[in-house]
Amino acid sequence: LKDKGVSNPVILEIQGIATLPLTQDRSKGFADALKTYGFSVTAQQDAKFTVESGTSVATNLLQAHKKIDAIWNHDDDQGIGVLAAIKEAGRDEFFMVGGAGSANAMRDIQADSGVLKATVTYPATMAASAIKIARLIAQGKGMSDLLEQEVPQSITLASETITKENAEKYLPLGFES
Repeated sequence: LKDKGVSNPVILEIQGIATLPLTQDRSKGFADALKTYGFSVTAQQDAKFTVESGTSVATNLLQAHKKIDAIWNHDDDQGIGVLAAIKEAGRDEFFMVGGAGSANAMRDIQADSGVLKATVTYPATMAASAIKIARLIAQGKGMSDLLEQEVPQSITLASETITKENAEKYLPLGFES
């Protein structure tokens, strides 16, 4: 948006469940990132991580905003409903970014035939890594590959941003929504 010279963009955020710390962290990170460009979220609403609520929330937001520049949808599963509402409304003047890295979202991005232009993956290894780290903590052990003597309190795993340029590479890691 900044590169295209858009001033005062209308940016919508479709959250998961607003009361969850996970959702609150995502929203804070999004707001902080937008702030670096002088932008802010115009409107946000939670869609409870479901297809049905994704449809109804997106329908309401599309009706409330006659001009939209960008939508960030927190979850590719609820994004199925969000995209259905967008298609039903016949709207395409904006782009959308999702989260989760579902295979169907990656295929949509790869086809480049709609508003969905990117999704951000959850690391495929996060559950396995979390279990191994929890075991190390329970055993009072450190992590031999790190310099720390104890298991760090926080570890950030890499997430990938999937676009049409790299969707083919990550498609095998995607899950079906």
